Order: sequence, then C-alpha cells, then structure tokens
Amino acid sequence: MSDNNSSVSSTATPAGKALVVAAWASLAVGLGLGAYALAASLGVWIGLWDFRAGFNMLRFVNASADWAAWITLVVSIGIFVGTRKLVPEKTQRLTTLAAAGCVACALAYVVPESYRAPEGTPPIHDITTDTDNPPQFVAVAPLRANSPNSVIYGDQPNWDATRMAAAQKQAYPDIVPQVFTESKEEVFNRVLAAVETLGWELVDQNLADGRIEATDTTFWFRFKDDVIVLISETPQGTVLQARSKSRVGGSDIGKNANRLRALFAELH
Repeated sequence: MSDNNSSVSSTATPAGKALVVAAWASLAVGLGLGAYALAASLGVWIGLWDFRAGFNMLRFVNASADWAAWITLVVSIGIFVGTRKLVPEKTQRLTTLAAAGCVACALAYVVPESYRAPEGTPPIHDITTDTDNPPQFVAVAPLRANSPNSVIYGDQPNWDATRMAAAQKQAYPDIVPQVFTESKEEVFNRVLAAVETLGWELVDQNLADGRIEATDTTFWFRFKDDVIVLISETPQGTVLQARSKSRVGGSDIGKNANRLRALFAELH
C-alpha cells in the first residue's frame, strides 16, 4: 500500500505532472505535424486544394518538423531520466510516448524533404534521349490539352530548347538512346512489359510506328507525367528513344530522368 501511495504522490508532484504533460505534448506535436503533412497530399487527392497549396503546407512542415524533432528528442531523454528518479514504474510508458512524438516529427520532416531537388538539378520538366529531335506525343497530346505544360520541347518560361538540352546533358549525361540486339518487335514487347511492371497507365501502342505512350501518376500529389517511347531498327541495332514530361510544375526535381532510368533498368 505504501508503494502505491508513493507512486501516486510522485506522479501528483509538480515535477511528475510536468513529465506527463511533456510526454503527451511531444506525442501531440509529432502526430499533429505528421497529420498536417499527410493532409497536404490528401487535400490534393480529393480536390480540396491544388498542388501549390499542398506544397506550401509541406514547406511549413519541413521548416517546423526539423527543430520539433530535436526538441522532442531532448524531451524524450529528459523524461527517461526524470521518470527513473521520480516515477520509475511510468518510465517506459512516458518515454515511449515522447519517443513516438520524436519519430513522428522526424518522419514529418523526411516527407517534405523528399521533394527537395538534389544539388545540380535543373528546374526543367521535360527529359528525352534525343534533345535534337524529341519524340512527339500523339495519343497523349489530347490528354494534355488543358495542362499548363505544353508538349512543345523547350516551351518553358525562361528556357528554350537549346538551353534545356544543354542543362539536361550536364545534369543527366546517362539519359541517352538505348541500343538492343533484339528485333524491334521483341524490344517493343519488353517495353510493354516494363510499363506494366512500373505501374504506368498504357495510353497507346502502335507496333508499326514503334510507338508506346503511357502516363505515370505520382503517389503523394497525383501528378500525371507522360512518357513516349519510339523503337526503330537501324544498321547499328534496335534503337529506343524515350521522353518523359510533366503536365504541371516547373522543376520536376529529377523525377522524369529517374523515370527513364527505371525504364532502362527494366530493359537491361
């Protein structure tokens, strides 16, 4: 009975109450920031706001979650030390609550940080293996009729085709035509299989033209980026040219180049 009374009295002290409040506050901050980060994309999914508002929400989370994670980490350590002295029977519970808040803050920081462009990424959204004669969208073109970004290569504010090509070659020197020893039809079928594996929506396929068009929808903000692949037989082998272009936004933070890399990886 005396042990229980001691436990109650320890928790009821100002210091004990402060530890309890700090633990729950840490959890609330972490869950709040995490929920706000998720709401940024969820609101775009259900049409409550556009991606610009969603990005503004993520910027707030990114700026807040960094220092919040460090503060809740310090709080977690303080709670662990304090409860071991004051209310040892509550050490695990209160420390777990504070630590969960710290982890939630860290995750809320990581999600927006993933949208930060890597160093040296040009603010463009149209990547192709052939910058001199980019593959032209056919079936996809009508689907982009109301999109801010046109299908014309180099048609981007403060850019032109020459500057865009130079920027791409400097940032993504590996985005080049792919050459295969297999026949055109074999490569064509392999690309179709890769489209399915990568989870893209197949828009059109035309073996005679060697053309495959597809749309990739990003997870968080449901951006729709379009891909066209052209396959032709040459004396050097079967050549694959490809292009990936965003429908909205200025910088793609390297997403289109990574999309083509993913396609090439499936084919080699």
